[in-house]
Amino acid sequence: MSRSPKYLTTPLYYLNAKPHIGHAYCSILVDAVARYERLFGGETYFLTGTDEHGQKVDKAAQARGMEPQAHVDELHLAFKDLWPTLNIAYDDFIRTTEPRHKQVVTGFLQKLWDDGEIYADDYEGWYSTTAERFFTEDELVDGRCPDSGGEVTHIKERNYFFKMSKYEDALRQHITSTPDFIRPPHRANEVLGFLDKGLGDLCISRPKERLSWGIPLPFDAEYVTYVWFDALSNYVSALGWSSTGESTKAFDDWWPGANHFIGKDILTTHCVYWTTMLLALGIPLPKHIIATGWWLSDDRKMSKSIGNVVDPLGMKDVYGPDVLRYFLLRDMVIGLDSNFSEEALVRRNNSDLANDLGNLARRAAGLVTRYFDGLVPEPGAPTDDELAVMNAAKGLAANLMGWVDKLQIHQAIEETMQFVRQLNKYMTDTAPFKTIKTDPQAAARSLYTVVEGLRHAATVLGPVMPVKMAELVAGLGVEPVERLDDLTWGGVAPGTKLGLETALFPRRDLPVSAEAEATPPKKKKKAKAAAKAAPVAADGNIDFDHFMKVELVAADVIEAEKVEGSDKLLKLQVSLGDETRQVVSGIAEHYSAESMVGKQVVLVKNLAPRKIFKIVSQGMIIAADTADGGLALMAPTPRVPAGTRIH
Repeated sequence: MSRSPKYLTTPLYYLNAKPHIGHAYCSILVDAVARYERLFGGETYFLTGTDEHGQKVDKAAQARGMEPQAHVDELHLAFKDLWPTLNIAYDDFIRTTEPRHKQVVTGFLQKLWDDGEIYADDYEGWYSTTAERFFTEDELVDGRCPDSGGEVTHIKERNYFFKMSKYEDALRQHITSTPDFIRPPHRANEVLGFLDKGLGDLCISRPKERLSWGIPLPFDAEYVTYVWFDALSNYVSALGWSSTGESTKAFDDWWPGANHFIGKDILTTHCVYWTTMLLALGIPLPKHIIATGWWLSDDRKMSKSIGNVVDPLGMKDVYGPDVLRYFLLRDMVIGLDSNFSEEALVRRNNSDLANDLGNLARRAAGLVTRYFDGLVPEPGAPTDDELAVMNAAKGLAANLMGWVDKLQIHQAIEETMQFVRQLNKYMTDTAPFKTIKTDPQAAARSLYTVVEGLRHAATVLGPVMPVKMAELVAGLGVEPVERLDDLTWGGVAPGTKLGLETALFPRRDLPVSAEAEATPPKKKKKAKAAAKAAPVAADGNIDFDHFMKVELVAADVIEAEKVEGSDKLLKLQVSLGDETRQVVSGIAEHYSAESMVGKQVVLVKNLAPRKIFKIVSQGMIIAADTADGGLALMAPTPRVPAGTRIH
């Protein structure tokens, strides 16, 4: 099937701090999507880069006693040099201080000015240096910046404004008529909610007397342009867009397939500021804007001020780049938040990679070496057992494109690992280490099937772990498959020499803190301590203090689907207003997935996450049994804002 070219972009990373795990995740995600796309036979252009203007960068440079240009020349390398060490292969890295970018931004500004889309006016409002934008009095939260919580300064000055409000209706129409324009869908609802408040005009300038580090306005040299107006333009400046209207081949080839991957904290700037700019310039809107969730630490957003930021360099150097890539892509559902911990990474490495995949490869290679001189044996005619594995491999390849197109990368990985586990079970059931004595042909057939199955698994996991899977394929003695269409059963020729001599994924020890938590407590005074801590009295009642710890909130169901393999479970994505959670609930016999979307339910918010059917559930939905044997979901009446505490 022919696939249209895809232009895949990360946000430009801001140079006021070093890279953290959130930056790494977004770049790894885009790299994996690009690799999958090429596996499907498509063409991709992958852009990343750094945002180097603005007040925060200027202040950071001043704090170091450096000129801003020298500061960004040094700091951008922290990003540019890191990505290849995480096996990220971008096609272009753009900096907003480059001449090619400045030229396009200047052309943008001049065209909008000439077209009457920009005007000058006096403005009075509250300015946040952290967010680098103005807020009205009503937008402040306790007198502070609603985005960052930082201090704001009251400023009155003359500035230039973009007529953003002019495009409110056109933008709303595009969002509502193009359901997958903003992904996942609940982020589109968020943007529509923002538009429903009424769209004002956007201040797009800063006086040089207050900020000189930026691109000057072409029609007034006393001002520089707003950092977001500058940075967002990178998506077309990298393709050589011309303000004169002249077409460039790169723009014509790639822009129709533009997919912007962003963090949810910059949703408004991309889905409102950028889109209205494009509408004013007469440039088609991007095909998709995809908002990812945040990586959390102990359920809190990672932040320098809190001190819980994870350094991707440290994780990569200890566990290897492909193990880090696997964990980030497997444990994050695109659009939802996820908790990062070194313990979780180690457990994922040990269970999925060292045990399921790596150990299978070593066992198979060891038996082939021992019984067949290291040469892949002849498979012979397949039995029902082999046909089941072959059909599973075929189904895996057939379904892969659908999962990736729906951005269910975690699901694509999990389904692949289920196939790997099937191979493990097949090898255990067919026991070639036993049948070699009584039926050598059966042992040969079994080992060939496992080796060929590993080739299939390595191919579809290649976009996730490009280096390690290339090692596995090379160890199988075959050439890598470049296109999924060419992945057919029987690619390993009998007689091929195996070279899997070392462990692909060594097991790792848990971090010290995790080991301590896993150590059983001492037993002395156990009965006394248990009695003292027990929240449940002899009559079955709990005390009031423990009851008050239960946090019930209103939650809006935004997505729902059946859990495959279960008749009772639904997997729900629920909005709590300021966050989205995944909940597995045993209500499928009473409520269909379709009927749940849009419902409001009551959620136990502070219930510890647990895995149900191997799916993480972050809370519990409250329901009641009915007299006729049915189930009734509890919900506030009337409906209340998502996240409202229920007393």
